[in-house]
Amino acid sequence: MPKKKIMLVFGTRPEGIKMCPLVNELKSRQDYFETVVCVTGQHREMLDQVLRVFNVKPDYDLNIMKAGQTLFDITCDVLLKIKGVLEKETPDVVLVHGDTSTSFAAALACFYLQIPVGHVEAGLRTRNLYSPWPEEFNRQAVDIITKYHFAPTEQSKQNLLNEQKPAEGIYVTGNTGIDALKTTVQEDYTHEALEWAAGSRLILVTAHRRENLGAPMHSMFRAIRRVMEEHPDVKAIYPIHMNPQVRKAAHAELDGCDRLRIIEPLEVLDFHNFLARCHLVLTDSGGIQEEAPGLGKPVLVMRDTTERPEGVAAGTLRLVGTSEEIIYNAFTELLESQDAYDAMSKASNPYGDGHASERIADALKG
Repeated sequence: MPKKKIMLVFGTRPEGIKMCPLVNELKSRQDYFETVVCVTGQHREMLDQVLRVFNVKPDYDLNIMKAGQTLFDITCDVLLKIKGVLEKETPDVVLVHGDTSTSFAAALACFYLQIPVGHVEAGLRTRNLYSPWPEEFNRQAVDIITKYHFAPTEQSKQNLLNEQKPAEGIYVTGNTGIDALKTTVQEDYTHEALEWAAGSRLILVTAHRRENLGAPMHSMFRAIRRVMEEHPDVKAIYPIHMNPQVRKAAHAELDGCDRLRIIEPLEVLDFHNFLARCHLVLTDSGGIQEEAPGLGKPVLVMRDTTERPEGVAAGTLRLVGTSEEIIYNAFTELLESQDAYDAMSKASNPYGDGHASERIADALKG
């Protein structure tokens, strides 16, 4: 039986974290698959760090990133540059991930060339095209084109069925982000910032979402600072995003708080080990909503919507929006009520068992 040629296309750090375990799983099955990796470079340095950690060497690098890039730039550059790669390789299936502009543009290119698409992390929904923006549109658009829907949970499968996607093309696999933790979390890990926080309850903060820029982000940071100043046994680390608007807001609200350290972005291996050692997480990210429950860490989600309702239903996530008072109250409760903390930290992880990549490979082989 001839090998199937599978091309994986991704371009951002979060995509890399979730696609690299799948790259390595497919490459381990050389009798069945010819594996081709194409990165777009939508993120550059952050993506390259992930590739090094997982020892993945791309066959193609579109290298699209440029200063001040817009959604127009990303979409057009991926669409135009990937055409020649797809025409040269003629893959049997192209795998894209999640909800990025890279995924949308790559899937659209495949549609134009009538190449089947497999969507890893298919079926996530908020039903609000502007929250998160542009991610909700991207994932819905990709699922219109997709032949193989790799849904991480039963809820995401049901979302697809509700949209009349064919049941025979939907596979519940778990989330490949949980697979990645098996590679990255280390018992003997050390870091200077963790040594600084030793003896305190460590809070891990991330914030970068486009729709939170401006007043919502200032509100989020003010709430965090208030709680930190009231709890001397707590320290926080915020690996700050590269976006200049995020940095300006963070320094305006958080500078001078001696128990909160703003540090440069962490490589994925470092970040996962910080996550494994923290007390709880405040974030507006997507992937952390899956990773943290896998490590037993409560998550306060500083967004108005989430496409990961399974975590909210299971009790591992709490949606707190961007209101200063709501974030302040929820954060304070988790620090002061052991029962509230235990209820979240001991809830079951709905996002899988670390074998999602194997299930995806099995489905593609069949």
